[in-house]
Amino acid sequence: MLLPPKPRVRESFERAAASYDDAALLQRQVCERLLLELAPFPEPSHILDAGCGTGYGSRLLRARWPAVHITAVDFATTMLAAARDDADICLAADIEALPCKDDCFAAWWSNLTVQWCDTDSVLAEAHRVLQPGGQLALSTLGPDTFCELREAFAGIDRHRHTLSFSEPAAISEALSRAGFSAIKLYRQTINLHYPDLKRLLRAIKEIGANSVGDGARSGLLGRGAWQQVQAAYEQHRTPAGLPARYDVILAYARK
Repeated sequence: MLLPPKPRVRESFERAAASYDDAALLQRQVCERLLLELAPFPEPSHILDAGCGTGYGSRLLRARWPAVHITAVDFATTMLAAARDDADICLAADIEALPCKDDCFAAWWSNLTVQWCDTDSVLAEAHRVLQPGGQLALSTLGPDTFCELREAFAGIDRHRHTLSFSEPAAISEALSRAGFSAIKLYRQTINLHYPDLKRLLRAIKEIGANSVGDGARSGLLGRGAWQQVQAAYEQHRTPAGLPARYDVILAYARK
């Protein structure tokens, strides 16, 4: 899977911190669904929130387990600054190389972050820092995400306009390679709707998710090409508006 360069991803999320909470409708929905199936026993004493963003997940975890000690990690410092009130420790770090000791967390949690990372590296680190018997819960995006957007741009050029996303089987296999057991995966489709294509693309940009890596178009579309993309996307319009499809994968496992 081709990934955008990390400095570019970090820059996108650094810029998006101010607009993120207002725009992150999907992230909140997925975060709440991820928590529903997380049932560690006994109750976790220490949780790592990997890729914490502005701290919405940390707030949910704290509401469920008020006494839990939360370590929040994100490599976008402006995002991390917004999460400081919701975590006990905040670390500006890459979740592929955590500055944490082995076997120190009862649960490892990550909401819609892994798709920006090397999956094997992230899961190897998750396994390393979890205590024996520790629980993992992550959400990520599958290959049907933004399928309407890819289709609309397909007739315009050969550039990449969306990130590549992993199949559920690839996530399961990566968890197994990292040493996890009791692996459970759930797949759900969430559609958000927008009045027009400009508003849809702006919403993606406002959450920092507009970096797609090598093969991306470097310049703006011409007027004719843009109108062609708009017309193609209009074929997907519903009474609720233009859909943005998210193919959501929820994964749970145990060390």
